[in-house]
Amino acid sequence: MKSQTENPFETIESAHHFLTLLSEAVEEARQEVESDLQRESEPDVTRRVDALRLAVYNLEKLEMHMNRSSRILNDLRTLRRLLFEERQGGSSGPQPVTQEENAA
Repeated sequence: MKSQTENPFETIESAHHFLTLLSEAVEEARQEVESDLQRESEPDVTRRVDALRLAVYNLEKLEMHMNRSSRILNDLRTLRRLLFEERQGGSSGPQPVTQEENAA
């Protein structure tokens, strides 16, 4: 039997859960770096301030990408559900035209 750590992204839901946890960690890191940036008041450490600003910028970009990825996974889950229900329901979509109907 496979353990969960062998394939943590077996389903879209598990990948979405991972992205949610990762997004929370990125947000926490951004908040910590922003608070570090606000505490920096010494004018002679501009290099450190610049580095903190760059870290905040990159964390914000990463947050944006995580949110986009999460929305894409939501779309994929919705599409999978729609397709699965269509296959289960049988006649919910357009029916293909057979050769016999085409000849009539």
